[in-house]
Amino acid sequence: MSVSRREFVAAGVAALCATGCDRGPLSDARRWVGLPTSPDLADPLTAPRADTIDEAAHVLARLTYGARPGDHARVTALGARAFIAEQLEPAALDDWVCERLIRHGFSELEDPRGHLFRAESRRDDPLQQLFPELRDGGGRVGELYEWKEKALLTSLTRATLLRAVYSRRQLAEVMVNFWTDHFNIDPSKGECKWLKAADDRDVIRAHALGDFPALLRASAVSPAMLWYLDGRVNRVHHPAEKPNENYARELLELHTLGVHGGYTQTDVMEVARCLTGWTVRDRKRFFRGRIEFHAHEHDNGAKRVLGHEIAAGGGAKDLDDVLQIVALHPSTARYLAEKLCRKFIADEPPQAAVESAAQTFLATHGSIRATLQTILDRPEFWAPQTRGVKFKRPMHFVVSALRAANARTDAAPALVDYLLRLGHAPFRYPTPDGYPEEAVHWQSALLWRWNFATALAENRIPGTAVDPADLRTRLGGDPELIATFFGRAPTDLERSAHASSGGGLALLVAAPAFQRC
Repeated sequence: MSVSRREFVAAGVAALCATGCDRGPLSDARRWVGLPTSPDLADPLTAPRADTIDEAAHVLARLTYGARPGDHARVTALGARAFIAEQLEPAALDDWVCERLIRHGFSELEDPRGHLFRAESRRDDPLQQLFPELRDGGGRVGELYEWKEKALLTSLTRATLLRAVYSRRQLAEVMVNFWTDHFNIDPSKGECKWLKAADDRDVIRAHALGDFPALLRASAVSPAMLWYLDGRVNRVHHPAEKPNENYARELLELHTLGVHGGYTQTDVMEVARCLTGWTVRDRKRFFRGRIEFHAHEHDNGAKRVLGHEIAAGGGAKDLDDVLQIVALHPSTARYLAEKLCRKFIADEPPQAAVESAAQTFLATHGSIRATLQTILDRPEFWAPQTRGVKFKRPMHFVVSALRAANARTDAAPALVDYLLRLGHAPFRYPTPDGYPEEAVHWQSALLWRWNFATALAENRIPGTAVDPADLRTRLGGDPELIATFFGRAPTDLERSAHASSGGGLALLVAAPAFQRC
């Protein structure tokens, strides 16, 4: 029986619709192509030779998800401080390998920006003056709703892991992870199932190394955040009605001033009043995912926030007034400086470094890049006693093992499953505070680290492959292989244990020295 072209196309469309826009056929196509190809390694490869962790190994351990074979030699030749400067300007780094993976494998995550601002009032409404760049257009957050929510979460998780493994913009990826925790959103709540993908793209990634006030503002009006912390239902219709304070509390406690930042319950309620009227269209309405300001649901009376008077009649502008007060508040500067110093220096951050970073934050009007530069210039960061002492969080551990082993991976669900068992899969934390940084939270799952090490070495993780024999040959032997994983030359005891155990790559990944950075 002959089939016309029209009938063939119709049958194809029907087949796609039957999948509910899931990515089955696309996933098959990627399997036909095979695993991603790792970026070329240097030839010949040179492993670290110092007996202790030197500056090159230190910056690779703290600013990246782990050194790949040959990275240490490159950073040594470039200079550790020059490497920091390079990483602080990610747009200047050619990242075509990673970009190709994401663009071709997860195009749904690359959709244009997807929400526009609208006021139910005249064209001269203050909202139009606040956001002129979005007055007449926007993107298509609504298109994210065309995907099955589980498939979208899988894509977001896998793309995050692939970027961590393959991107040359390593510090940017580390900071994306930092801000994802700081502005944590659990995608299992309501329509965050679809909207978190836009938040990752338009809020976190867009501002990870930019200015904190812009990042905070983008988060405050993120459709996903409006869903997650109930900002979309924060509305009043008469003066006696109390606002929903959920987002206001987390804005002060987690996003800006910190729990000891000096605010009161009255401040929480006043901030909540300022933020009334903002909402987001749900998936049952036209223009779903679009945020709006409803003037008739806003408390337009006078407010007082942290000692600052906000005049009556501000409407949508109340939001910017609040953010201007808290984004560059001294308590915010210190709170963020402490978190960043904990991330890059020590779980107990040195107070001199915290104060220095806070001063830079305020002096530069919240420049994340400048604040990081100050931290990475501090003697506390470079001190030998701070090297190799921070316990790797599970995602850092897993990704650093893949990078050190020059693994090829498509970040398939089998790999994500190990992160789930380790308690650190991306976008799975249920509360607004995000995954913790300190070692005490992560030291109880060592058995699963060992299980992962064995499975990786034996190529028992579907979608991930390593060739330790080839890597050993290219490096020049077992001591060089050990040094590549540990960031320093192995001790006599480590050489002996590696030679006698027969554990090979699994022993290196499970070794105490590899658990820390």
